[in-house]
Amino acid sequence: MNPVISILAAAIFITGFAMIVLEHTIRINKSATAMVTGALLWILIATQLGSEDIAHHLTETGAGVFGIIIFLLCALSLVEILVHYRFFDLVRGKLYSLNFTDRKQFVLVAVIAFFLSAVIDNLTTTVIMIQISRKFFKGKNLLVVAAGIVIVANAGGAFSPIGDITTIMLWFAKKFGTGEIIVKGILPSVVLGAVAIALLVRQLKPVPKDDDEEEIITQLDRSEKTVVTVVFMSFLLPLFANLIGLAPYFGLLLGLGIVWITIDLMKRFSSTATHLSASIEDLIRKTDIASLKFFVGILIAVAALHAGGLLEKLAHLIYGYEPNENALIIGNVALGIISSVLDNVPLTDIAIKMAQTTDSNIWILLALTVGTGGSLLVVGSAAGVVAMGMVKELTFGRYFRIAFLPALSGFFAAVAVWYLDFIFLA
Repeated sequence: MNPVISILAAAIFITGFAMIVLEHTIRINKSATAMVTGALLWILIATQLGSEDIAHHLTETGAGVFGIIIFLLCALSLVEILVHYRFFDLVRGKLYSLNFTDRKQFVLVAVIAFFLSAVIDNLTTTVIMIQISRKFFKGKNLLVVAAGIVIVANAGGAFSPIGDITTIMLWFAKKFGTGEIIVKGILPSVVLGAVAIALLVRQLKPVPKDDDEEEIITQLDRSEKTVVTVVFMSFLLPLFANLIGLAPYFGLLLGLGIVWITIDLMKRFSSTATHLSASIEDLIRKTDIASLKFFVGILIAVAALHAGGLLEKLAHLIYGYEPNENALIIGNVALGIISSVLDNVPLTDIAIKMAQTTDSNIWILLALTVGTGGSLLVVGSAAGVVAMGMVKELTFGRYFRIAFLPALSGFFAAVAVWYLDFIFLA
């Protein structure tokens, strides 16, 4: 690509990123900025590509964006159903009965999020756990907890072959086996989460309980239990979709359809008011479309940089043209940090093509770094972007002040644990 066009594309991306960071200062919505940035970059890149190349890249980008957006729409709709059928009120009631302080509740939420993300992926985990947390954390404490959920969900997803899109990509590319990523990846992931939470928990402020704030729910009726059970079974369907080679959103589409049919049938045969008043259409309309547009803008902007060859140039700069073992290790760590700004999917794709090694340990390091490096900034991972949409007060600046140092400390602690294992046990 023409050097002048490359410089201009980089300038557009950096300017757009800066405007997103300064959203509350310049008072321009981040979704609008992301969409303009993505569209401008594609217009610019299109001047350098032939029609066949443009069609190929747009097809690839469109498929990726479509899959993630459909996944999010289904996941957020299922969460709204759980809200309506009082599941999160029940969780709040159970935790309330434990009489835990906010700090103990935070640790419990973090542990659940960490292991849940390894099973149902980090994106879905973030949606569910933030919705739960909103029931019993308020103000600054909610921001700290939301940031912590993003970090531990990404950490938990990094040691599971199905926990994050990057691990799925590497797993499908046969860069490591199922047992290898779990055995070699779980300890660094645990250390990352533990270090980050240990630093974040200190930021929580004691908040007295308000017994009159809202009704404490400790039991669901039989119909509500049925709906909640079907919803959680739906969250497991992306796993089975993956196993047969389908994109994860097929599983959630199937699950949402089954839940919808179940509720419609229950509305016919049940006299319980909560079911008669339930409208799936209304619940779906509650989805935050503006945040999804922000997500689309970010994805197509990074895809444009990928199509224009800028990410490949960046990877050559990081790895070199004939990388040795040390260069690969340093390069993987560098890509992890860069993933806090650029989407980890194209970075992982480029690494798969460029890092010519059969050592599964090197690929496990890449899964750890690129999978968790996005936690450094709130826009660096899908989990962070979704958290911004669900907790409006969680701006770029607030996340940075709350979570950057804990996430960075955990990131390098995880790399250190991996390296010690690589040196002494590999």
